[in-house]
Amino acid sequence: MTVTDRIDRIALDPFGADIPGESARLRALGPIVPVELPGGIPAWAPTGHDTLKSLILDPRVSKDPRLHWRLWPEIGDHPSWGWILGWVGVVNMLSTYGADHARLRKLVAPSFTQRRTESMRPRVEAITAELLDALDEGGAVVDLKAAFAHPLPMRMICELFGVPEELREDTGALIAAIMDTSDPGPEHAAYVQERIGTVLGALIAHRGEHPGDDLTSELIRVRDEDGDRLGDEELLYTLLLVIGAGFETTVNLIGNAVVALLTHPEQLAAVRSGEIGWDAVIDETLRVHPSIASLPLRFAVSDIEVGDVTIAAGDAILTTYAAAGLDPVRYGPDADAFDASRGADDHLAFGIGVHRCIGAPLARVEALAALPALFDRFPGLRLAAGERELRQVPSFIAFGWREIPVRLRD
Repeated sequence: MTVTDRIDRIALDPFGADIPGESARLRALGPIVPVELPGGIPAWAPTGHDTLKSLILDPRVSKDPRLHWRLWPEIGDHPSWGWILGWVGVVNMLSTYGADHARLRKLVAPSFTQRRTESMRPRVEAITAELLDALDEGGAVVDLKAAFAHPLPMRMICELFGVPEELREDTGALIAAIMDTSDPGPEHAAYVQERIGTVLGALIAHRGEHPGDDLTSELIRVRDEDGDRLGDEELLYTLLLVIGAGFETTVNLIGNAVVALLTHPEQLAAVRSGEIGWDAVIDETLRVHPSIASLPLRFAVSDIEVGDVTIAAGDAILTTYAAAGLDPVRYGPDADAFDASRGADDHLAFGIGVHRCIGAPLARVEALAALPALFDRFPGLRLAAGERELRQVPSFIAFGWREIPVRLRD
């Protein structure tokens, strides 16, 4: 069976309204299932931890659509496929293979080492305290995502990349538009492509004229002094990747952890007493509610056998982190339950191998600063809406809440 066999393909919900339920339904069909992404893009969806891990680490799986996606030449023939260009139609670490990927990653990696990340901790803590002070002066009910979970990582990544204040709102809106998969139409895709060039083009122009001690200025210097290491297009799309991934995923990590703890008060009590550590909370959040549920796309370089299924060379593969984290074969019959005492630090939410998330240490530093400080400042914190009233962001890629209404005090 190949991905071109349409008859048994399952259409994924572009709104991501019930990611755990959808993952369970696909898992019941087998270890890897033919699916349709928004707009009708065909792909394979691994449904379990071990299957996904094996494919991620398989050298026969590529991230470069230009080299290895059989349908790449047909994208222009399908107006409803344009949204995928924000993910695979760009040239950065996310969409390259082999030597090209290693070259691009090497340019960015020095800014995300453990040592440099640790040096950012005081700034993370200072922004956290500032945001908590602002919360303390506000009303009793707030949207914790808008007031806390979003601005902390947003401000950190903008400082790291030298994004001026006047471009920050547009930068956040651009990343939100890329994550939104509810509208696969050509107008949305065209808007995203235009905003990439406009917003990030303005950032490059600004830092070109006003270089500073930031990563954008450093990448511009590399482009200008050593153009064979980084071209214009690679610069633009590398910034798109590292800025977007550097804050949007941490927004969801912090928000998802808060909601998980507030809906499991006995675990929150165990955390606050020291019985369960904050690192364990973060790992369990990433397992049960990974910030990225499914990441498009990878591609079979040659035929790959998964059980009795053949992924044909040139077929697309969805990286299904949510399904992997909820796999009962790996995590037991209660895999869908949040249990911070589980100790599930083997989750795949940050990826694995050469494509492991380069910003994972910074995300952890930010969450480890934000979460205990939040609950220490507001020990009576509770949701101001029922859990079922919370709305998932309109995306099958991102896994997080549109708003998180909370009461700060009893």
